[in-house]
Amino acid sequence: MKHTIHSAIVNFIWGIADDVLRDVYVRSKYRDVILPMVVLRRLEAVLEPRKDEVRKRKKAFDRAGMTNQDEGLREAARVPFYNISEFSLRDLRSRAKRQQLEADFRDYLNGFSTNVQEILDKFKFRNQIPTLIEADILGHLIDKFFDSKINLSPEPVLDREGKEILPALDNHAMGTIFEELIRRFSEENNEEAGEHFTPRDVVTLMADLIFLPIAEQIESGTYLVYDGACGTGGMLTVAEERLMELAQDHEKIVSIHLYGQEVQPETYAIAKADLLLKGAGGGADNLQYGSTLSNDCFPSQNFDFMLSNPPYGKSWKTDLERLGGKKDIRDSRFALQHGGDPEYKMLTRSSDGQLMFLVNKLSKMKWETKLGSRIAEVHNGSSLFTGDAGQGESNIRRWIIENDWLEAIVALPENIFYNTGIATYIWVLANRKSEERKGKVQLIDASSWFEPLRKNLGKKNCQLSQEHIEKICWLMLHPEETEESKLFANEAFGYWKVAVERPLRLAVDLSSRRLRQFDEICQAAKEESLVKLARQVAEELGPWVHKDFNAVMDVFGLVAKKEEIKLIDKRKKLLQGRLAEADETAAPVIKKIHKPGKVKPNPLYGLFEAEVKGKVCTVEYEPDTNLRDSEQVPLLEEGGIEAFFQGEVLPYLPDAWIDESKTQVGYEISFTRHFYKPAPMRTLEEIKADIYALERETEGLLEEIVGEAEQ
Repeated sequence: MKHTIHSAIVNFIWGIADDVLRDVYVRSKYRDVILPMVVLRRLEAVLEPRKDEVRKRKKAFDRAGMTNQDEGLREAARVPFYNISEFSLRDLRSRAKRQQLEADFRDYLNGFSTNVQEILDKFKFRNQIPTLIEADILGHLIDKFFDSKINLSPEPVLDREGKEILPALDNHAMGTIFEELIRRFSEENNEEAGEHFTPRDVVTLMADLIFLPIAEQIESGTYLVYDGACGTGGMLTVAEERLMELAQDHEKIVSIHLYGQEVQPETYAIAKADLLLKGAGGGADNLQYGSTLSNDCFPSQNFDFMLSNPPYGKSWKTDLERLGGKKDIRDSRFALQHGGDPEYKMLTRSSDGQLMFLVNKLSKMKWETKLGSRIAEVHNGSSLFTGDAGQGESNIRRWIIENDWLEAIVALPENIFYNTGIATYIWVLANRKSEERKGKVQLIDASSWFEPLRKNLGKKNCQLSQEHIEKICWLMLHPEETEESKLFANEAFGYWKVAVERPLRLAVDLSSRRLRQFDEICQAAKEESLVKLARQVAEELGPWVHKDFNAVMDVFGLVAKKEEIKLIDKRKKLLQGRLAEADETAAPVIKKIHKPGKVKPNPLYGLFEAEVKGKVCTVEYEPDTNLRDSEQVPLLEEGGIEAFFQGEVLPYLPDAWIDESKTQVGYEISFTRHFYKPAPMRTLEEIKADIYALERETEGLLEEIVGEAEQ
């Protein structure tokens, strides 16, 4: 019965837009008028019984010269908002003149408390007044909201005999109706829906993923729930309802406080209004406006549960600049110590800041409580694998996994969101893992679990049924290996990125043709002395190509000393750049020579044994940057880097070595690798049948061709 009444109210309000706003507003702008009007009508209905008391209290405060009246006026209203205007919304229906209606309506709006003023400002509702007045529809619009067919009041409508005509609308029901209107408007404006509105089925799953695993451990007490990209607030309210339901099931009494931050003004207004309409005045005060990344409104607050669907594929360059830029960022959320690095920065590329929202949440975890903190956040695929070892995205994954906070990642069906058809994933994190989950990560592939919608909503063409949600949650509660669920050691996602170097091999061309070219270059560079030097070396060694760069440079050094020519680095580079060229048959170029016996040879790490001027020494070769490569060595590789290198690299590149100073640790997660299902191979009988069919077609074609030729 309640559902029928709620639907009737939603349909009636939806109809107001078509009745009153058509031909004045385009459909995509209906929400700009209807949503704030719903808020005003509900607030009016809640305030009506105490309106006179609030006015009296206001006059008394004014006579007493009180400046801080807010708390007292809220007390008089008995709700966390009030209106001190001499007008009520009901009074304004009878205003005939446009000018008088506009003036009185503005006075009415200005009478609301500051929390309602903020909602109206973010809605930019006052900007609509000139249009409504000019079209002469404001009075008609107000009148529609007082139609006898609907009741938006928390009190029932009674007839003269005291019999109920229309039932009361409690705060929860009003919030449900408001959310349904938001959903409909979001679906009408599909290109924006995903930015503000996460589908109910996905939100329900996220709430269950963070609450069900610890449902048995919920105790009576206070819990804080946070969303740093709260949109219209639906994720917070669904989480509150689910947590309250589980607490009641376990006979616990809980107090739940909601916190959120949102950067889009209208969306923020909707979220705040929704909480006010549900009677959650304190919760509405805990919603803050601004960018979470560059202006954290809860810097010292920690939360029990956190959920978000942050924007992905969206630039956060402006936030990054406000934080000081990549080089000067000092925000403790994003610059900390980890893995022996005292300035371990976790900054993603400026074109996509989705993982930054997750880092923000992790900085707000509780550590002193039994349950700690649990997090669910939606990401697209780039958060799984974008970013090389040492880069921001990989550093974030490493920090999370090496701290053993990642519980599971659930792959959702494609086309389950309104504004994107790409693959999406729910990350589930906790800092109090159960014993069976410690040191492990669960991947759940739910991409094929969905039911189609009868009508597409933007790009959303499917949804999760309650059965699908329960199936996913069952796998979370019973982490075991199935076709759709796999468990991995944390280290399974990590790797060493190893820099593979090969020696620079240079041949020196002292031919007359090359020396003539060298002469022209030196003349232009005003290094004429080098021409004389090069010709003397060519006379001594011979005017041809020499394949031992080290020996040639030794001779250059001796001749230069004799001629009193200083071979500074600039001149050495000119000689190398203009007379030498890469030659894989030439001897390696020596970068450094260690005294005999001081350093032991270790070819694996670039320390080679070589004879230099008649002495056996340990040498380091100059690496050829054009031949430089890298290898990813799994952290779980048996024998580690050395075993991998000896087995997978040296057999093919015997002169290669590892530059240990460049080795970095990276992390990436590949669903495709772990859940890929190759298409079954065709049987021999099927292949044979195709071949025979093709032969028959070919024979018929040949007969046609031959027949035409004979004619």
